[in-house]
Amino acid sequence: MIIAGILIFAFSCKDKKTEEITPEPVAPVASTPPDINLTLGFNILKKLKGIWNGPVTSTTPLGGYPEWIVDFRPISENQISAKNELDTLNDIHLSFFIALYNNQYKVAFRNGGSFAGNKRVSYFLADSVSENGTNSFYRFSEIIKGKKRAYTEVIFKTDSLYIKSYTNKYNTQTSATPHMVWSSKLQDTSATQPALANFSFPKKTQTKNFSNTFNGQTEAIYYSLSTDPYPENAQPYLGNTIANYSFDATHVPVATKKVFLIITTQPLFSGFIFNAANLKYRSRYIIVAANDTNFTFNYMHPGAYYFYAMYDNDGNNTINSGDWISTTNTAFSLPAQGTTTTSTQINFTIP
Repeated sequence: MIIAGILIFAFSCKDKKTEEITPEPVAPVASTPPDINLTLGFNILKKLKGIWNGPVTSTTPLGGYPEWIVDFRPISENQISAKNELDTLNDIHLSFFIALYNNQYKVAFRNGGSFAGNKRVSYFLADSVSENGTNSFYRFSEIIKGKKRAYTEVIFKTDSLYIKSYTNKYNTQTSATPHMVWSSKLQDTSATQPALANFSFPKKTQTKNFSNTFNGQTEAIYYSLSTDPYPENAQPYLGNTIANYSFDATHVPVATKKVFLIITTQPLFSGFIFNAANLKYRSRYIIVAANDTNFTFNYMHPGAYYFYAMYDNDGNNTINSGDWISTTNTAFSLPAQGTTTTSTQINFTIP
């Protein structure tokens, strides 16, 4: 808090007139620098790490879906993130990091991506925290207009993570109302261990200085990525994987059907035996058209992976008997800030 200098006035009576005496100048008191050790919401960085999976309910045109898989890993000593796709028109990049704003350090939440092909990035700051053993609550409100415009609640209960988002629907409502709820369970933490060790994560250091970032803005929500103050391509450590797939001669696809591209951190097959339990190790996935024979997974965590392709022959949006799959455990590694290419072939019909 900046303490303004105090002007001292002296008054005396002389010939029945009041006379003002000019005060001596008082040096301004220096502002107190913020203490990063008091970062609001810091412990959420420790709790997010790992692969989480669970259903989504939503008031958006996308509706709900039975699985949303999020692989949170550190990308610096003070930031953790996850990138996900549903299909080529819908993706999301979630990121939590330490920011300075209004002379306070708080954990910031960047929620950005595409919805039906339209880009949008929102920035939030922690403004309410409650931590009690294994149960914790963190609320992040839109930076300029606050909770009235949009906010997100992040709740931990033992091995469960709940993310609830609220919005006033592009300022058409007087307050924010439910937008999306994700109820997930922790699947694995082994894949994040190399990044945790690499960065000695988390540390109480500054990621971004937002002190003047939003000056002149009516809200901390961007629809033009050219003005995004912390764009995806500025996120550290992450890389890209170009994933290719093909069909063997006995499997001829229909172009209008769908293929699931799946990246895991542990293999799904032992020979031709499918290990369903290892589906918990899925890190990234996307649904593409059967004639789109490649896709680039961008802003992806460095590490060791396996790549699979599955053709939805019956069109029911799940993999079951009669669908086609690749049975090779196609292993690959992605270096930090690197690009790698992996390829597999769909060659087997599920009995």
